Amino acid sequence: MNSTYVLWGKSKVKLTWRPDSVLPDTSRVTSVHGFCFKEGKLLLVNLLKRGWDFPGGHLEEGESPQECLKREVMEEAYVSGSSHLLGYLVVDHQSNPHWNEQSPYPKVGFQLFYAMNVEEVYTFGADYESVERCWIDPVYVADYYLEWNGVYEEILSVARTVHT
Repeated sequence: MNSTYVLWGKSKVKLTWRPDSVLPDTSRVTSVHGFCFKEGKLLLVNLLKRGWDFPGGHLEEGESPQECLKREVMEEAYVSGSSHLLGYLVVDHQSNPHWNEQSPYPKVGFQLFYAMNVEEVYTFGADYESVERCWIDPVYVADYYLEWNGVYEEILSVARTVHT
């Protein structure tokens, strides 16, 4: 299990990776993300407000985490496929002096991570928050994803073993 502290805006947040095939308390799931592969290449999307990232986003009312992943991957990258839960990040705001009860996120929440085998690639439309997609050799992900860290590297490592 790998942990790191990151700055999200002005907030210091602890991220801890938990590889697990069992969903945590879904009422505290803040987002769902996918490491999507096709022919050994990793999919990245260029998001308007964040730059290069892996597809993912927030659950909508009544949506399961897997439904969220499928929707987000289609909206951001225009692909679909089969997915497998890898585990989750524990997002801990205990050391965050800016967190309060009115925060949109729980004091301790979860970000779910899946590996997806991309089976269909559709014409890219840029209708939502992404402006382009690309397929890269996973060893070069840190060249694209500016806030890449050891926790994400650990998740990618797990995703690559599940995918291959």
